[in-house]
Amino acid sequence: MSADIRYFDSHCHLQDDRFEPDRKAVLERARDAGVREIVVIGVDPSDAAAGRSLVAESGARAEWPKLWFTAGLHPHEASRWDSSVRFAVEGELDRGAVALGEVGLDFHYDNSPRDLQREAFRDQLAIARERALPVVIHSREAEDETLEMLSASGVDPDRIVLHCFTGSLRMLQRGVDNGYYVSFSGIATFGSFDSAGLLPLVPADRLLVETDAPYLAPVPHRGKRNEPAFLPATVAALARYRGVGPAALAAATRENARRFYRLD
Repeated sequence: MSADIRYFDSHCHLQDDRFEPDRKAVLERARDAGVREIVVIGVDPSDAAAGRSLVAESGARAEWPKLWFTAGLHPHEASRWDSSVRFAVEGELDRGAVALGEVGLDFHYDNSPRDLQREAFRDQLAIARERALPVVIHSREAEDETLEMLSASGVDPDRIVLHCFTGSLRMLQRGVDNGYYVSFSGIATFGSFDSAGLLPLVPADRLLVETDAPYLAPVPHRGKRNEPAFLPATVAALARYRGVGPAALAAATRENARRFYRLD
């Protein structure tokens, strides 16, 4: 894939320990591959702080993509939600996080009790509404409750993204009807990907693309640690499904990500 195309990785976990041995090289490879912008997603306050540190360092490194960070408490960690964690999340938002997330519900792993997931999600949606922030949504095997809680939250639909979408036609259609953004990952390159028929349903101005690195490396890198430099493979797959060229899809998703995160 030509590095003349500029890509935006809208969801990545660069602060993950798996990048510790070679994080600088990972970021240099990303830029060499044409990935010019990356949003580093926080799953808890310390994770967000690590993302913030990367953002600060990136400002002095022309060989890296431009970085931003987010802050929130992932549903896997929802049992930790209390006033001190809320204070820490809001502190990272005060320090420049561009979005609240990733937050949501995960009834597949149930790493935290469902009632505590709901409480943490509801409270964080209230924070997003009060601060008029974009929200990055994680939802797994909890479609109906996710959609109900989003609808009841009062968060502007234009500030909601369904991250790493692998859900049902019903969820996609409701999300599209509501005006949400929808993001796809390297799963779109897998032989088992069963949402290809849904991709054309997402409006061109609501489509995002992500790596979710270090997870979900696209074919031909499947099974390896994922990294932003692999994003062009996902963009190429999404472009085929939508019947457009990779450059056009990369340009559209880059513009959409900047709009969603209010980076302009």
